[in-house]
Amino acid sequence: MRVAFDVSPLSHQRTGVGNYVLASLRGLVEAGAEVVAFAPVSKRGRAYVKDALGDLDVERRLPVLPAAHAWRTAWSRAGRPSAERWLGRFDVLHFSDWMYPPQSGGIRSTTIHDLVPLRHPEWTHGRTVRMHGAKYRNAARTAHVFMCNSQFTAREVQELLGVEPERTRVAHPPPAPIFGMDGPAADLGRPYVLTVATLEPRKNLDVLLAAHEPLAEELSLAVVGAAGWGAQPRLDGPGVIRLGYVSDDELARLYRGAAAFAYPSRFEGFGIPILEAMAAGTPVVASSHASLDEASGGAALRADPESARAWTESLREAIARREELGARGREHAARFSELAMGQAFIAAFEDALAKIRS
Repeated sequence: MRVAFDVSPLSHQRTGVGNYVLASLRGLVEAGAEVVAFAPVSKRGRAYVKDALGDLDVERRLPVLPAAHAWRTAWSRAGRPSAERWLGRFDVLHFSDWMYPPQSGGIRSTTIHDLVPLRHPEWTHGRTVRMHGAKYRNAARTAHVFMCNSQFTAREVQELLGVEPERTRVAHPPPAPIFGMDGPAADLGRPYVLTVATLEPRKNLDVLLAAHEPLAEELSLAVVGAAGWGAQPRLDGPGVIRLGYVSDDELARLYRGAAAFAYPSRFEGFGIPILEAMAAGTPVVASSHASLDEASGGAALRADPESARAWTESLREAIARREELGARGREHAARFSELAMGQAFIAAFEDALAKIRS
């Protein structure tokens, strides 16, 4: 099976979407697919993609264009030329949130990471609402398969986009291999709680900052994540350490060294940092919102995302139960793998191919 896979999200610093793309590619290759990684990119974007792909055994079609984002938008809106002109024959074209290229044959597939732009536009930049909205409308009309990162997201796709259940499939993301217990742990001078999130309203950092205040004398709060959009949380309080965007190597060390990991987001598609922390053996406190149920399993403590007091109490409990929760988290995280992810993609593609050939 030859799969043309849009890797545009890898052309920027990787966050959750980029990590999902990379895990999908690894899983597809491990499961035996022939993969063509494609995207129009800027010069800087090409460097990011090459670094992310490393020595992964995929064909690469990455032309450097001065205005790559504008090119992707224009190609999607114009609806021509077909992707085959650039990529040759393929069985499946899988596109991202950033463009919806035309094709003349084969299966048409996309990933939906979440539907925050539709469900909660107030938590999303207006440009994101417009860009994703165009992709959603096109996919609802044309895609044979919607690969979703969770059952929760699959239900959202069915409800908000009017997509039939048989067009939705689930491929849960795994933690990357680097996020394990083996390796050095970070030392920030005293015990710390770690949180990982782009700084934007949906990530709910203000509640976590308020929850940390009663703990500041005994615990630091380490905040990893680039500035996003909207009002930025104040990260200059006692015991708060702003680390910004860090490499995967450094993030793995931070997970291993943390007394606990906190993920207070109000809404996610899945919540892969939860699994990353669990794989490192770190106890997790996660928001009680239903969108985080699958990532949390029965291994994380859950706290009301609107209650700072609940977070303070849950963080204290997580640290007190570190060994027990760490073991439960490692067991839960081990249930997710790149191979299983790739197999889920291929099974969905094979079913769709069988339907259009019958």
